[in-house]
Amino acid sequence: MPLALLALAIGAFGIGTTEFVIMGVLPEVADDFGVTIPTAGWLVSGYALGVVLGAPLLTVLGTKVSRKKMLMFLMALFVVGNALSALAPAFGIMLIGRIVASLAHGAFFGIGSVVAADLVAPQKKASAISLMFMGLTVANIVGVPLGTRIGQAAGWRVTFLLVASLGIVGLLGVARLVPEKGRPEGADVRAEFAAFRNVQVWLAMAMTVFGYGGVFAAITYITPMMTDVAGYSAGAVTWLLVLFGGGMFAGNLIGGRFADRALMPMLFGSLGALSLALLLFTATAHDKVLAAITLTLIGALGFATVPPLQKWVLDQASAAPTLASAANIGAFNLGNALAAWLGGIVIAAGLGYTSPNWVGSLLSGFALLLSLVAAALHRRRGSAGRVVAGSPAPEAAPVTAGH
Repeated sequence: MPLALLALAIGAFGIGTTEFVIMGVLPEVADDFGVTIPTAGWLVSGYALGVVLGAPLLTVLGTKVSRKKMLMFLMALFVVGNALSALAPAFGIMLIGRIVASLAHGAFFGIGSVVAADLVAPQKKASAISLMFMGLTVANIVGVPLGTRIGQAAGWRVTFLLVASLGIVGLLGVARLVPEKGRPEGADVRAEFAAFRNVQVWLAMAMTVFGYGGVFAAITYITPMMTDVAGYSAGAVTWLLVLFGGGMFAGNLIGGRFADRALMPMLFGSLGALSLALLLFTATAHDKVLAAITLTLIGALGFATVPPLQKWVLDQASAAPTLASAANIGAFNLGNALAAWLGGIVIAAGLGYTSPNWVGSLLSGFALLLSLVAAALHRRRGSAGRVVAGSPAPEAAPVTAGH
């Protein structure tokens, strides 16, 4: 695998750290600015909204320059946003800093996925994408727990200054290691939006919203679930999240490796198993050992869906993949917001802290149904192409051929 993937993984590590570390230092931020925890929660939801809006906007703007230059600009934007958050004199300024940093998130992963896939042979594209996303999973194992500890000991501002420093390292890595290929040939706004005429692109993004959203239905409320139901202490939650991050790391590598061999079977298996694991978590959450095991399994199965989902979008929007790829990253965050909202509704209805688990199970199960529909449509299109043209199916067809 090319060394340039390391630069992309470093950028992903910084982005993953800043996305999730705010949850660990939220009480300190609220106390510092004199706001309530729910008000401070806008720093989480504002970030997610920035990802959803920023992904397509900045990706469209990025069609005017080379992908390398756009990645460098996004890393610079990330540095500015986190530095602004660290130095913010008021809560509103920090919220602006969070939104500025979030604008880089979706476009970086979207464009980075295309760059990573272009760096390797066709049969290794999903593995290359998974290596870039490995930075995000490592962030949940190392960056988030370490950033939380630093924030609690030295102040949350130090945490965000360190995150900004990670962005500088990522920027230098992209500048040094990612090859300059010039502006993509034929790249323009019309071509990028034309990809959305393909129903498969919309199906892929819907699978992303509901599939990984199922994970966030549970993980958003993991603290009260583990303390009030499983019986863990509040301090143990940090290490439980490390287990979850370890599962994400393993699932990402497995998903990338097997998606290159059999994309849709990998997606069917991971989504189906994820739905069952979330349903099982409703029961296992009452036991410390079983809860920890199931949490790790959910992390692994949840992130095993990421490389195949991202590659499926790239395959279906192969003529103009950049915007569709970035929009799919926004779909992950849209799913996170939707699942967290639905999980909050069932808790508020008095169904208990484990109720978001079966909500997540239903969401992931619906994503499995959508993936079956997508595969059926893909096979039908391939068969129609062979009958009409008397030639092999389109290039993307081998992804599911024989499965």
